[in-house]
Amino acid sequence: MSNMNQTASSSRSQGGGRRFDVARMLLEGRAFFALIAIIVIFSLLSPVYFSTSNFLTMSSHVAIFGLLSLGMLLVILTGGIDLSVGSTLGLAGVFAGFLMQGVSFEAFGVVVYPPVWVVVVLTCGLGALVGAINGVLIAYFKVPAFVATLGLLYVARGVALLMTDGLTYNNLGGSEALGNTGFDWLGFNRLFGIPVGVLILAAVAIACLLLLSRTPFGRWVYSTGGNARAAELSGVPVKRVQVSVYVLSGICAAIAGLVLSSQLTSAGPTAGTTYELTAIAGVVIGGAALTGGRGNVRGTLLGAFVIGFLSDGLVIIGVSSYWQTVFTGAVIILAVLLNSIQYSGRKNSKPASDGKPTSPQPEGASERSPATGSTTGKAGAQS
Repeated sequence: MSNMNQTASSSRSQGGGRRFDVARMLLEGRAFFALIAIIVIFSLLSPVYFSTSNFLTMSSHVAIFGLLSLGMLLVILTGGIDLSVGSTLGLAGVFAGFLMQGVSFEAFGVVVYPPVWVVVVLTCGLGALVGAINGVLIAYFKVPAFVATLGLLYVARGVALLMTDGLTYNNLGGSEALGNTGFDWLGFNRLFGIPVGVLILAAVAIACLLLLSRTPFGRWVYSTGGNARAAELSGVPVKRVQVSVYVLSGICAAIAGLVLSSQLTSAGPTAGTTYELTAIAGVVIGGAALTGGRGNVRGTLLGAFVIGFLSDGLVIIGVSSYWQTVFTGAVIILAVLLNSIQYSGRKNSKPASDGKPTSPQPEGASERSPATGSTTGKAGAQS
C-alpha cells in the first residue's frame, strides 16, 4: 500500500513538473511564439502578408529597430538606459548627408567630396562620441543614466536642427562626377536576394553575440548589471565597461542612421523621433530585465521582429495609425508584466553554499571568475 501511495505521489509530481516545464517554455519563448502568432494572424487577414517579398521588405524595416535594440541591450544589461539613440540616429543621418553634399573649405577655395567609406567611418565615429559623452557622465560623474541620456537626446536633436536649419538633405545617392556614389546601396541593394540592411543587422547581431558569450568583456557586462559593487570588488573595470557599452550603443545608432538615410535617400533632422522607445520595447519583449544582468541577443532580435512585423501588419490591413500606437503600447505592457513574472522567482533564489552572492551569467557560458575569466565549474571543484 505504501508503495502504491509513493508511486501515485511520484506520478503527480512528474505531471506537475511537465506542466511547469510547458509553462516555463511558453514564458521564456514568448517572443518567438508571439512572432509566429503575428505571422499566422496577419496571413489570414491579408493575402499579401505571407510572401517572400513582403517578409524581405518588412525585414529591411526591422533592421533599423534591430540595430538600435542591440545597442540598447548592451546598455540595459549593465543596468543602464540610453534615451539618446533616436536623436543619435537622426544626427548621424544629417551628418552623413552633410558630408555627401560636399565639405567646403573657403580658406583654400576647394570643396571636398569624401568617398562613401569615409562618410561611414566618420559617421560611426560621431555616434561613438555621443556614446562616450553619455558613458563618461554616467560612469565618472555619477549622473543618473536617465538624466544624462535625456540631456543628450535634446543636444543631439538640436545640433541636427542647427546643421540643417530645419531642412532635409535630399538626393543622397551621390554623384559619379564627384566620386561619392554608392550611398544608396545600403538601403536598396541586395546580396543573394537579401537586403543589405538585413545583412548588416545580422553581422552586428553575430558580433554582439560573440562579444557577450565568448569574451571576458561579455562576462563583465553581465556582472556589472547583476551587482556592480560586487563586480568592482572582483576586479571588473566597471567604469570602463559602462563607458564602452554606451559607445557601442552610439555606434549602433549611427549605423541605423546610415541605413535609414540610405533607404530614404534623404536625411532629416527629425528622423528617429521616439525610436528610443521602440528600441527599449524590443529589448523588453525579448525578455531582458530592465534592472540589468539578464537578456540575450536572440531574444532582442525576436523582440525587434515582433515590433516590426506587428507595425507593418497593422499598416497592411489598414488599421489606423492611432490604433497602431495603442496595440504597440499594449504589447510593451504585456511584455513587462511577463518579465516581472519570469524574474520574480529568481530574486529570492538561495545564495551560494559559501554565502557569497552569485552574479548572472550569459546563457550557455560556463561559470567563470569575472576578473580573471578562469573556469570555476564542477570540473575545477573536483580537481
